Amino acid sequence: MIRQYELVERVKAYDPSTDEDALNRAYVYAMQAHGAQTRASGDPYFSHPIEVAGILTDMRLDHATIITALLHDTVEDTDATLAEIRKLFGDDVARLVDGVTKLNRIELQSDRTKQAENLRKLVIAMSEDIRVLLVKLADRLHNMQTLHFIKSEEKRKRIAAETMDIYAPLAERIGVQGIRDSLEDLAFRELNADAYATITTRLDFLTEEGGDIVEHIAGELTETCKESGLDAIITGRRKSPFSIWLKMQRKSMPIEQLSDIVAFRLIVPSVEDCYRALGIIHGAYPVIPGRFKDFISTTKPNGYRSLHTGVIGPKRQRVEIQIRTQEMHEIAELGVAAHWIYKQGAAGATEGKQYRWLRELLEILDHASGPEEFLEHTKLEMYQDLVFCFSPKGDLISLPRGACPVDFAYAVHSEIGDTCIGAKINGRLRPLTTELRNGDQVAVQTSKNSTPSPTWEQFVVTGKAKAAIRRFVRHQKREQFFNLGKSIFQKTLRQEGVRYSEKLVSRALEPMGYEHIEDLLAAVGEGVVTGKEVLQAAMPDREPKAGDADNVVPLNRERKKKKTGGATIPLKGLIPGMAVHYARCCHPLPGERIVGIVTTGKGVTVHTIDCETLEGFQSMPERWLDVAWDMDEVGQTHIGRLGVILLNEPGSLGGLSTIIGKNAGNIVNLKVVNRSVDFFEMQVDVEVGNIRHLTNIIAALRATPLITSVERARG
Repeated sequence: MIRQYELVERVKAYDPSTDEDALNRAYVYAMQAHGAQTRASGDPYFSHPIEVAGILTDMRLDHATIITALLHDTVEDTDATLAEIRKLFGDDVARLVDGVTKLNRIELQSDRTKQAENLRKLVIAMSEDIRVLLVKLADRLHNMQTLHFIKSEEKRKRIAAETMDIYAPLAERIGVQGIRDSLEDLAFRELNADAYATITTRLDFLTEEGGDIVEHIAGELTETCKESGLDAIITGRRKSPFSIWLKMQRKSMPIEQLSDIVAFRLIVPSVEDCYRALGIIHGAYPVIPGRFKDFISTTKPNGYRSLHTGVIGPKRQRVEIQIRTQEMHEIAELGVAAHWIYKQGAAGATEGKQYRWLRELLEILDHASGPEEFLEHTKLEMYQDLVFCFSPKGDLISLPRGACPVDFAYAVHSEIGDTCIGAKINGRLRPLTTELRNGDQVAVQTSKNSTPSPTWEQFVVTGKAKAAIRRFVRHQKREQFFNLGKSIFQKTLRQEGVRYSEKLVSRALEPMGYEHIEDLLAAVGEGVVTGKEVLQAAMPDREPKAGDADNVVPLNRERKKKKTGGATIPLKGLIPGMAVHYARCCHPLPGERIVGIVTTGKGVTVHTIDCETLEGFQSMPERWLDVAWDMDEVGQTHIGRLGVILLNEPGSLGGLSTIIGKNAGNIVNLKVVNRSVDFFEMQVDVEVGNIRHLTNIIAALRATPLITSVERARG
């Protein structure tokens, strides 16, 4: 635990003008307030806020943030009050403590809605002052570092899942890379202990096998720069286990073939020297095609700037090299916290609203119908890799990989997205479904009379676009249901000889649990309630006519009753009752882009969009149907087919089945295709929930030494 004088000295080291007296008082206040409270580890509770403050001193934050870290649990867990903190430490600290306290009161429970509500509050709080998020991230990091002391495995996994889903992406978005890496690795170790252990063991082996190769490569790169008259500080570091796991998933290759397990960083004096260093490196070593990225001219949304390249470096090793200035390095490691290095004082604290992604999260917050939808779209917004596109005026717009012109339109402005009718990409008119690439210039065509199409939701990828489209569709459906419900109720009243009036409908609101007339009549139109039920609630003393018994079952109730009888097919774009088959040539899974082919006598056969079989239907466009997975529906499991090559050794087949079982997969068929002295080649059919589930299983198998190769099989 950090001692009082040590904490003060840490802050004074980077901010000599800090309020030393306030720091001392806050340290003592936190110790006295928490008193004899203890943590799950048995340590005194006040050790936690002190460690959180220590993490924030590494980020060189102002003394108000450090004091907030010391006090962040006092209002929630002790007798301390916000008024008392305001009196002792000022308005700024009190406001920050209040922001963190509000978040702590709604920490994730088993209910997914609580998790979503937590994120909503977090976005609102950090939009006012980004320091609230920095304290929360440091708080979460220390809790994850001590997670193993919690006895309940279910609780540990729940906390780790929230960390991976919410806090690690938020740390990445504000550029705090060190905290993001630590959070991801700690959560990964809890959520997938076997894969974590396998990767770390393999990394240790490769490091020992390579000996001092990192120092040798760094030394040779330094000499190469010196010979060209460039002063550069060069360091090498090993990638984190979770980042290696992601690369193994994304690139479909074993750990030995990854080129950037160790990354080398060149720190140079100026931006000009960055490009000069790039020329020196490329002149000295063969370049790996497709590995160069310029994040200096196209800055990431979180402020990250650097040049990335891959070369066949010293000792013929494939290495990744990052080139940046010292200021870029500070921002890369500390993100928004770096504002306190280059802009002293709290001026940087209110810059949260300057982050485009944060403004877009606030827009999604306005558009989403509820906490769960907000959570879904926000995770989409935070997780994806980026492409950089330009408007006709030269404005840079960053979008997730896979984005289309509709995503671009909504990124420019919500109104442009709503009225979009077409787009020109690099001067040529292209479909709205076209996937954008780095450097594309996009000109959006609009019309005042145009509205969003519900089909857009099938191909847009940004949370902002999805939220806006859903909002429009929801509003349109509500209007249709309201008009239909009003007609149904008026017809019911005519049959009963009762005159329609809004006053009559309003009498039924309270008995039926609705707040507005529009809500009640929309429910009638949707089939949730019947017109006669509304009439009965509005006129409870009225004697029903003979034969007035209402035997009509509302549509939604009937639908729910049927739904329990078996799993539904989670597809959009099909006529109800149409027979559906999943193609055995490609085994489509939820989450993949798909297309339906009308087959005589069979109904519709669903293929993946890249299935080779579709080439035979190119001349028959009338048989193609636009379909998409309805991810809101809970569908049955699907079959994913794998091609596996594993060593012919005792226990290898058992290891294969154990890994698939541990990752919640179920082997339904296994066929040995080829067998030699050293290897088995086999085809394995696995029941999975969606494409991401299958990808996780593939990655887990690839991390196992007994398995030589795992690929998704076709046919």
